[in-house]
Amino acid sequence: MKKISLIIYVMIPIILLSSSCKDDSIRLFASKFAAPGEKGLYIFDLDLKNGAFNLLSSNDAGPNPTYFCVSHKYGLIYAGNETKIFNSSEGGGVTASKYDVKTGEIKKVKEIRVPSGGPGFISLSPNEDFLFLTSYSGGYAAVIKLNGKGIPVNVTDTIFYHGEEGTVSHAHMMLSDPAGKRVYMADLGLDQFLIYNLDPASGKLTQTPNGQFSLPKGSGPRHFVFNSKGTKLYVINELNSTVTVLDVNENGELHSLQTITTLSDGFVGKNSCADIHIGKNDEYLYGTNRGENTIVTYKIGTNGTLTLADSQSSGGIWPRNFVIDPSGEFLLIGNERSGDISIFRIDKKTGKPVATGKDYKIVRPACLKF
Repeated sequence: MKKISLIIYVMIPIILLSSSCKDDSIRLFASKFAAPGEKGLYIFDLDLKNGAFNLLSSNDAGPNPTYFCVSHKYGLIYAGNETKIFNSSEGGGVTASKYDVKTGEIKKVKEIRVPSGGPGFISLSPNEDFLFLTSYSGGYAAVIKLNGKGIPVNVTDTIFYHGEEGTVSHAHMMLSDPAGKRVYMADLGLDQFLIYNLDPASGKLTQTPNGQFSLPKGSGPRHFVFNSKGTKLYVINELNSTVTVLDVNENGELHSLQTITTLSDGFVGKNSCADIHIGKNDEYLYGTNRGENTIVTYKIGTNGTLTLADSQSSGGIWPRNFVIDPSGEFLLIGNERSGDISIFRIDKKTGKPVATGKDYKIVRPACLKF
């Protein structure tokens, strides 16, 4: 009995020690601008505590996979190929790649050609049965059906946009609301939002009653994000360097609440806003400026309106895309023209990103996802 007791007592601290060891790494997906046949999709294990990037694999995901989305449910990455020639034919494309959860190895599993002017944005429906994509240069939005394993099957709907004389559509982003009730499309060229219902049987989009909202001419709505309840929509406007707060009513209609600048006082020069994300618990909103090369932080009030909290360097030049890790503690920025991914720690009290001095060199980073 004494020997058994001794074994038990020895094992207890070993078990406690092993259970308390935590792996600080997190899986990071990244893409870059890439020529046909070039590797443009990367998977890292990223140790956020010390800023160490461990490259697990890289692969060809088609030309210019400038934006992608990830299905953790199916272990698939869907890249929009922003190009006018895809597999030697006129058009853009969508490339689906399978990744191994344990090793991070990637392999291409399906390619679909879409109309000329490939997609610059792509997103998943909440049930992960459809892809939504938009084309800046082609002026269209499209829907792709996914099968029961998440593999793209076919294009079920394509909508081309035409504005008034002298205006050109630059469809920039399409995304479902958090509840999965409606699909919203921002058109940078036409300065408007269009709101749709999706028929899950046919994969067709139908515009909702009063499903159009116009912003001031020259705004250029680029990317947008909902709060967790879906009652507010925040859009960053590329052309006039502002963020607009929109109220979302029960019918999904949009109403403007506030527009606030993204630029610092006294900034002189050209600027193009890029990306926008909301922090954990809907407390802070973040946006990037290409030109001023900054990331701006806003405090979100109880009514959803914004107050400027901070503006600082993005850590490089031309911050195209950024992402917040699932814990809400870290923010990573892909600076396209300086060729780096910069890591920031988010201050829990102020919401401000704090530069860690850690980065990873990558030529023309385009999109980052966890």
